[in-house]
Amino acid sequence: MALLADLTGRLTSEFALRTLLRHDLDRALGVVSGWTGSADAHVRRLASEGTRPYLPWAVRVPDLMARPGATVPLLDALYRDESDYVRRSVANHLNDLSRDHPDLVIGTARRWLDDPDRATERLVRHGLRTLVKRGHPGALELLGFAEAAVEVDGPHLDHHTVPFGGTVRFTASIRNTGDTEARLAIDYIVHHRKANGGQSGKTFKLTTRTLAPGEQVQVAREHSFRPVTTRRYHPGTHSISLQINGVESARADFELARPDTPGRSATTPAPRPGPRREG
Repeated sequence: MALLADLTGRLTSEFALRTLLRHDLDRALGVVSGWTGSADAHVRRLASEGTRPYLPWAVRVPDLMARPGATVPLLDALYRDESDYVRRSVANHLNDLSRDHPDLVIGTARRWLDDPDRATERLVRHGLRTLVKRGHPGALELLGFAEAAVEVDGPHLDHHTVPFGGTVRFTASIRNTGDTEARLAIDYIVHHRKANGGQSGKTFKLTTRTLAPGEQVQVAREHSFRPVTTRRYHPGTHSISLQINGVESARADFELARPDTPGRSATTPAPRPGPRREG
């Protein structure tokens, strides 16, 4: 482990570290804990990055998955690190933990916000991004997105049919119908058609806005169906909806054409449903 710490500034050591974590987690974490006080930012980052529960492309460490609080002391020592390189790893580690243990993450983030530095709020926002996309009430509340009374008109799609590899554009308007100011986290969800004919939603960040009582905001976005290696698109009915402070709006449907269908787009706009009240 001392050799890994020496090497990590020259080449990454987080993948090699996993073998030692799997062999004897308690002994390894004892060494890693000392790394959080290193003068070398690469070593401090290794303490957070190498122990992430879901480190990309790395082998899993079963004991880490079974003991979610085991790495929190490392993060506590690093969340106010002077290096953005280190803090970003801490945020990603926190986000990993949130996938299975949201209450632990909310409690940890709340403690950090009670004793912050200039970068803590940004770190926490990044660390809670998955919970915000899931509409987790505790994460939204911690970031200042309380339940709000809003009226949603949309989303309205530009076409009924989207050519395979093409884009779909949507617009919507959101109005604060409450009598107090509303801070809104506005996301959108693409409900992709699955091979079995069902749908699976994926949430994408759109914007954050603060609306005065009666104020309205217009939002618009183009979403691409260009082929990518990380997702397989299935032709058929897909949907788009908005998610505002964790509350989903009505869905708007469209058809994704088959790959062998000549590129075409419908000229008739999708139906425009009436406004929907949320909250």
